[in-house]
Amino acid sequence: MAPMTYESRHIARTIDRDADTVYLYASDPRHLPDWAAGLSTTISLVDGQWVAESDLGRITVELADDNPFGVLDHTVVLPDGTRVHNPLRVVPNGEGCDVVFSLFRLPGVDEAAFEADAAAVAADLETLKSVVEALPEEVS
Repeated sequence: MAPMTYESRHIARTIDRDADTVYLYASDPRHLPDWAAGLSTTISLVDGQWVAESDLGRITVELADDNPFGVLDHTVVLPDGTRVHNPLRVVPNGEGCDVVFSLFRLPGVDEAAFEADAAAVAADLETLKSVVEALPEEVS
C-alpha cells in the first residue's frame, strides 16, 4: 500500500519585523489568543499542558521546543483525542520575515471546509502581522 499524502496549501504573510522578534512573540503560547483566533480565544497552563477553549471544545496545544530555526510547529489535540500536526515557520526575509503555515486537507474535509480553514489561517497570520508590527521597537 502506498503512503498517504494530503493536499496541502502553504499560507504566508510577510511581516516587517525581524524574524527573532516575530518568533519570540509567536512562540509564547500566552499570546495565541491575541493573534490565533482560529485556534482559541483563551489558553492557560493546566498541569503542565497548554489548554484552550475553541469552537471544537477544550483542546490541548503541544508546542515545538524553543529553537534557533524559527520552527513554531504545534500539535492540537482535539477533545476526541485526534492529534492534528500544524507546521508553522518564521523565515528571515531581509530585515523582516515571512511566516508560513502548511495547511493539510485531512480525510473527510470537504472543499468548503478546507477553504474555510485556509481563510481562518490567513486571517490569523494577518492579525499576527498587525500585532507584531505594532510592538514597540524595544521589544526586539
